[in-house]
Amino acid sequence: MTPGPKAIRGLATYYGAKYQGRPTASGEPFDKEAWTAAHETLAFGTKVRVTNLDNGRSVVVRINDRFKPFKGRIIDLSERSFRQLAPLEQGVIPVTLEVVR
Repeated sequence: MTPGPKAIRGLATYYGAKYQGRPTASGEPFDKEAWTAAHETLAFGTKVRVTNLDNGRSVVVRINDRFKPFKGRIIDLSERSFRQLAPLEQGVIPVTLEVVR
């Protein structure tokens, strides 16, 4: 699948067990097994398609937390969401982000 014209490229990371149950910036408890992610500016509830540029796998996640980008990183995925795209051992992957609604 070719990214649309409004796709943003960057790096994705994940967060997991260490944050399990802690409140996110939206107020809901973090769940490492939910299809969620943190982003710097997208509104809470925004759904985003994240595509791994190395293997073409993609997942749709809901933004429910905040993330301060650094070193090219543009999104922080829940552990489950990241596992859908790549093995956790990779830690950082190149992705595109596309808002789907």
